[in-house]
Amino acid sequence: MGRRRFRWLAFMTRQRRRRIIKTRRKVTGLALVAAISFIAGMTDAVGLMLAGDFVSFMTGNTTRAALAFGSGDYRHGIVLLCAIATFIGGNALGIVLAHVSRRRIFVVLGCVSLLLFVASMLHGPALLLPQFYMIVLAMGMVNAAVEHIEGLPIGLTYVTGALSRFGRGIGRWIIGDRRVDWAIQIVPWTGMLTGAIIGAILTHLVGALALWVVALVTLGVAAATILIPRPLERRFAHGAPPRKVVLQQAK
Repeated sequence: MGRRRFRWLAFMTRQRRRRIIKTRRKVTGLALVAAISFIAGMTDAVGLMLAGDFVSFMTGNTTRAALAFGSGDYRHGIVLLCAIATFIGGNALGIVLAHVSRRRIFVVLGCVSLLLFVASMLHGPALLLPQFYMIVLAMGMVNAAVEHIEGLPIGLTYVTGALSRFGRGIGRWIIGDRRVDWAIQIVPWTGMLTGAIIGAILTHLVGALALWVVALVTLGVAAATILIPRPLERRFAHGAPPRKVVLQQAK
């Protein structure tokens, strides 16, 4: 009886420790998602008010590009298509930076902050387009900072997918599926909404200087991520495919 009780207590201790670790991972991940989505919302609002086009909502830019081509405004259509290509390039660059960095989140957010600082120093009508593309590049790059939380995909600069997953989760709950992990999808939407409100207020108050504020906030969040243990940080990214899989694909 004594040994059985000892084993049972040891098992319960391990289970409790695992639950604590899992909760800590989830809370840390959600805090990161909220902070980065807040930054994305601020940047999107500031960029939209300064440039007149979306800096992270590429679905909207795709539709606006199609409308521009349909109405004969080819210049605006090409500008938006280039913005979409820049956003894609930013995502790719973010993944490469994250892959070669020991502190992926810090490096990615640090580079995003640097791009926003540079963009904030571009003034005048002739530099509006380079400023726009630099902000778009930063918004593409930031998506590489956190890709999933406990296996659930997370979008940082766009919330349509998050809202869709949230709605489907409600539907599954109604028909009897009592899992509620889908509820975390509301976090990036809340972060982006709050950030966009703050970004809009800042732009009304200080104009283009609002980009400086966004860059400083991004740098502050980047610095805070240094406190996250590296093993935990790695869990927020999709791992590289196993070597055997790569070799098989190459054949």
